[in-house]
Amino acid sequence: MHRCQRRQCGRGQGARRALRRCRLLGRHSSAGREAGEMPPLDWLLKELDHPRVVAIGETGLDYHYEPEAAELQQASFRLHLEAASVTGKLVIIHTRGARADTLSLLRDAALPQAGVLHCFTEDWEMAKAALDMGYYISLSGIVTFRNADALRDVARQVPADRLLVETDSPYLAPIPYRGKPNLPQYVREVAEFLAMLRGESYEHFAEQTTANFARLFPLAHVQR
Repeated sequence: MHRCQRRQCGRGQGARRALRRCRLLGRHSSAGREAGEMPPLDWLLKELDHPRVVAIGETGLDYHYEPEAAELQQASFRLHLEAASVTGKLVIIHTRGARADTLSLLRDAALPQAGVLHCFTEDWEMAKAALDMGYYISLSGIVTFRNADALRDVARQVPADRLLVETDSPYLAPIPYRGKPNLPQYVREVAEFLAMLRGESYEHFAEQTTANFARLFPLAHVQR
């Protein structure tokens, strides 16, 4: 069970308390064969019923390091998507080197609720396909890297009300911290870079992405 990171946060003590108490539940796509078989759906549904679990994930497909584990990853992803369909909870999706299969499984699931393609690294074609299905796009420090032109093209085009910003720490620190341990507070560097890229003030961009996060993750029920 993963604790929500303070990558995007609302203002005030209530929001901070909520973020400390919320949880995600899921198996990362990179868990691979060593993690064994996925538990049955009924076990997953029982665990997801905990009031502090606000979303499912992160889950998804990553063929970059283990393309031979594609079938295992797909089975795990399907199970998470089925659980999302039953519970109505959001899915936090990791995808890398698996564009076609990720989109295919999301289309097959046809979830009515939104979710997030987090630490997005693909191109505009995939981003638009995900946006058309109701998903949000979350960008990390990778967008500041010198070779990330395609990702910056995505950043310019994502609608303002569907964009999130994160660090994905402890890795992928933004410029000028690249190569060093990533820290949650570096989310400001990512946000400042994106605001400049999109021709917006930092204040406006921060308010918009905070509102997006609050809309996607209404956390009032975990504040107590």
